Order: sequence, then C-alpha cells, then structure tokens
Amino acid sequence: QVQLVESGGGLVQAGGSLRVSCAASGGTINRYAMGWFRQAPGKEREFVGTISWSGGTTYYADSVKGRFTISRDNAKNTVYLQMNSLKPEDTAVYYCAARRTRSTSYYSYEYDYWGQGTQVTVSS
Repeated sequence: QVQLVESGGGLVQAGGSLRVSCAASGGTINRYAMGWFRQAPGKEREFVGTISWSGGTTYYADSVKGRFTISRDNAKNTVYLQMNSLKPEDTAVYYCAARRTRSTSYYSYEYDYWGQGTQVTVSS
C-alpha cells in the first residue's frame, strides 16, 4: 500500500513562489501517473495537473498553465509542484494522488492513492 505525504505548503504573498513535494512510501510510484488537485474552502476538489510515469508528459488546468510546473524524481519516489506567480485564488489545500497506470488523468476518481494535503495560502 502506497502512502503519500505532501510537504512544503505555507503562506506566501501574491506574486511569490512555492514548491510543494509529495513523497511516497510503502511502494514505488515510478510506474504510476501522478496528479495534483486542490480544494478551496466551500468549493469542490479541482484538477491542477498531472504527470506521466516517465515525466515525459504533463497536463495542466487552464487556471495554472504557464505558472505551475509538475516534475518527478523516480529515484527519490517523489513528485513536485512548483508554483510561481501565485495569486490569492490559488489558496487551497493541495493534494497529490497516484494512479496505478502509466497514463495521466484529469479525473480524481481515477486515482488510487491520496495524500493528506498541504495548505497553501496566498495573501494579497
């Protein structure tokens, strides 16, 4: 059973940057596609981005495209979300998720393992 733990969230001013990490334990994720999702207070969980097992393919939500970058280090069993030019509307709990296939997905229900989330707050 794979466990995912996010870290690196925090408080940042608008226009700033933050990198959150997702470390896996209990199994390897190097054959799994990974995704990032977020949930703001009073809103549904939404797709942020996804990366294929090799890291060769990434897709992003329109709201973060050009500002956020997903990468992975399979040797470290870790996935990253680099967030630049942050906006107050990016404030949310950010979750990483693993999908037990190599292909990416936009849909949360297609992911098998989830982390507990990390809070990102962007002040104006």
